[in-house]
Amino acid sequence: MTDQRTAPETMDETDVIDLLQAQHGMIRDLFDEVEQAPAGGRGEAFSRLVRMLAVHETAEEEIVHPYARRAIDGGDAVVDDRLAEENEAKEMLSRMDEAGPDAPDFMQNLAMLRAAVEAHARSEERYEFLQLLAHTSSAERRSMAAGVKAAEAMAPTHPHPGTESAVKNVLVGTPVAMMDRVRDVVRQAMGKNP
Repeated sequence: MTDQRTAPETMDETDVIDLLQAQHGMIRDLFDEVEQAPAGGRGEAFSRLVRMLAVHETAEEEIVHPYARRAIDGGDAVVDDRLAEENEAKEMLSRMDEAGPDAPDFMQNLAMLRAAVEAHARSEERYEFLQLLAHTSSAERRSMAAGVKAAEAMAPTHPHPGTESAVKNVLVGTPVAMMDRVRDVVRQAMGKNP
């Protein structure tokens, strides 16, 4: 199959691999922001990180992983490994989100979360994305990118461990996303970080 993914005019975020890798970079940048923020100013940066991770993982779970299960060699095993990593990170992130950035062990937990998230991203890029690139056309990857963007628009803004499948995300995701967004608005109105 001919792939013109490297041509400058196609190196934008219309390819799902480019989109997700760009998001992995944004996540690393958000970790940097949280780490570098003064103790009393971490809340806003941490809220952006929580939201980005929750939305990103939900979209991967709804769009990319189900496609990878069907399209790549050993897809079930590859995706099951990624889902286990995602659940572990979601559980850590959920505990940190509940405790908030003023918790005494916040920075220690942030370092553990960052290590887990970055290891997960490397595994996705190596074991899932490379195979997707080899086993899909540019049209399929553009279609998946559109699906990821649509899923992100409807995704919960906080982690919800235990919803790592596409079916659970679709069944639970919309009501949970609405509750998360209402919670964010209320927190913002009360002068707290979402």
